[in-house]
Amino acid sequence: MKVSVSRRAHFNAAHRLNNPNWSSEKNDEIFGKCNLPNYHGHNYVLISTVLGSIDPDTGYVMDMKVLNDIINEEVVDRFDHKNLNLDTAEFKNLNPTAENIAVVIWDLLRKRINTDFKLKVTLYETERNFVEYEG
Repeated sequence: MKVSVSRRAHFNAAHRLNNPNWSSEKNDEIFGKCNLPNYHGHNYVLISTVLGSIDPDTGYVMDMKVLNDIINEEVVDRFDHKNLNLDTAEFKNLNPTAENIAVVIWDLLRKRINTDFKLKVTLYETERNFVEYEG
């Protein structure tokens, strides 16, 4: 029997969507307001879901305190109140779209969560816009 457990977290970060290989006009056309030269911010909501078997001794799929600590160490401490383009190694050469941010977060969490578990990341950039990534 497989059960999913999820933990919600949030972080605030600024970013600018920009392709350095394109002209300013093309970046404006494709990314619009998200390409403003002085950046813009979001209040991101992250839902990390772990799917696995219930441990017969603990009754847990995964200890939620452990999952919370991993999320804080790998994601919140790294990205909260940062300019993703300027302050993080992960996005120095990677356009920080919601899709790319979700993949980076999944990779960071995956290295800390037992591979016996399936991992899914859901990242809300706004209340209406979100992406999901399962590896």
